[in-house]
Amino acid sequence: MAIDQSRTSLRRFLQRLTADEETLEAESLQRESAKSGCMPAGLCMRGQLVALTGRLKTVVYTPRTNLPTLEADLYDGSDVVTLVWLGRRHIAGIEPGRQLTARGRVAVRDDRKVIYNPYYELEATR
Repeated sequence: MAIDQSRTSLRRFLQRLTADEETLEAESLQRESAKSGCMPAGLCMRGQLVALTGRLKTVVYTPRTNLPTLEADLYDGSDVVTLVWLGRRHIAGIEPGRQLTARGRVAVRDDRKVIYNPYYELEATR
């Protein structure tokens, strides 16, 4: 039993040693998401009320004549969900690299998962 555990530990160590930075970040984000009790973005489906935690990859202001929008891609290591705030040009703290937890109902737009006007909590910067 102890030999099997040491082989498994050695295998995990070697995988971490040879993995690229993107893979390590994805694994770290997935662990944090599981710890917080949030649903993985890869498992959420249209119509579900979900809580997701992850890191903002991009934040884009889209000026439109009738309704400006602020869009941010939330990545939790398993998938990306786009958070859309209608009628907003800027939200303090919503910037690339910030960690946050978002809650809302999942919709699908152009084959992408979207949450409109999510409730969100910014995590403390590290």
